[in-house]
Amino acid sequence: MENQAALRKEDNAEVLYLAFELSLKKWKLGFSDGRAAKARVVEMAAGNLEALKAEIEKAKKRFGMAAGARVKSCYEAGREGFWLHRAVDQMGIENLVVEPASIEVNRRERRAKTDRMDAGKLLRQLLRWWRGEKDAWSVVRVPTEEAEQDRQLHRDLEVLKKERGQHRTRIQSLLFTQGIDEKAGPGFLKRLEQMRIWNQQPIPDAMKARVRREYERLQLVETEIAELKTEQKKQLKAKNASASVAKVKRLQQLAGIGTTSSWVFVMELFGWRQFQNRREVAGAVGITPTPYNSGNSVREQGISKSGNHRARTMAVEIAWSWLRLQPDSKLSQWYKDRFAGGGPRMRRVGIVAMARKLVIDLWRFVEFGKVPEGAQLKVQH
Repeated sequence: MENQAALRKEDNAEVLYLAFELSLKKWKLGFSDGRAAKARVVEMAAGNLEALKAEIEKAKKRFGMAAGARVKSCYEAGREGFWLHRAVDQMGIENLVVEPASIEVNRRERRAKTDRMDAGKLLRQLLRWWRGEKDAWSVVRVPTEEAEQDRQLHRDLEVLKKERGQHRTRIQSLLFTQGIDEKAGPGFLKRLEQMRIWNQQPIPDAMKARVRREYERLQLVETEIAELKTEQKKQLKAKNASASVAKVKRLQQLAGIGTTSSWVFVMELFGWRQFQNRREVAGAVGITPTPYNSGNSVREQGISKSGNHRARTMAVEIAWSWLRLQPDSKLSQWYKDRFAGGGPRMRRVGIVAMARKLVIDLWRFVEFGKVPEGAQLKVQH
């Protein structure tokens, strides 16, 4: 009874609702008390937290609220990341970070769109969410500051590896324009001096200088990749490893799971997310099915792809490796029985289904120590 009374008291408490429409130079703030038909929309300089506090106080006076009235806010996930969420949280504001793709839009061919209108729409959606319509939009789970820092190493490695591929491709393409089919490997600069173009003449000086500069950039990227990998190994060998790194080491006990995959799975998912069941795990990775069943039209639209794309990509890659390195596991046998005999499309569909099951098995192994049925652990030396 006391709890119910407390909830009714909280429901009747004054609440100021605030929606942020963020841009590079200016922020639009939409305010409402949840009762007035018209929202109060104001503009302020981006990032000015003192001005934000002042506008909140003005809005409370405008709606006749006490200075201590609660504030609930929201903004769309984007370039600002989560610093604003943490800033308003320190002010005592209950904030939601919203997935932009989940916000309803008018599907007319031509629809009016302004920052003021967007702020008003966010405000209306915020009111709906707090009034119980939890499916009004999708709320992003905000990582802790520690979890966000843990993500930086492997994400930086991901960017650098892409850059490495770009530099290698560019060098090969530049040489190919001169009739030379060579790749940037060991001893490349020495070989560059000996290369001859289509008419057996030396590479023109300007082109040679450009290729050399591109190769120097490639070497810089290679050095940075090596440094990050060294740092990764150092963290794995540390005796006072963090809880996340401990999970990475635990996951690596399974044959077929290496440093790269285990690091991504833990730092993106298992290290900071708390899952209640397998559906939540699959949903976080974005590999849940999306059936379409309307009238006489019944079809499968594929996976949702609404979760963490890094973990999803890695799960599919590791699923292929799992078939080769864990052939006797129940999961590999399931795939072989159902999909191995089909065509290329059927095998691709099957590997995504297997990836979903594999991620769930890895979660159970990390959190509860349950080894996937039939899977082999690495031999410890």
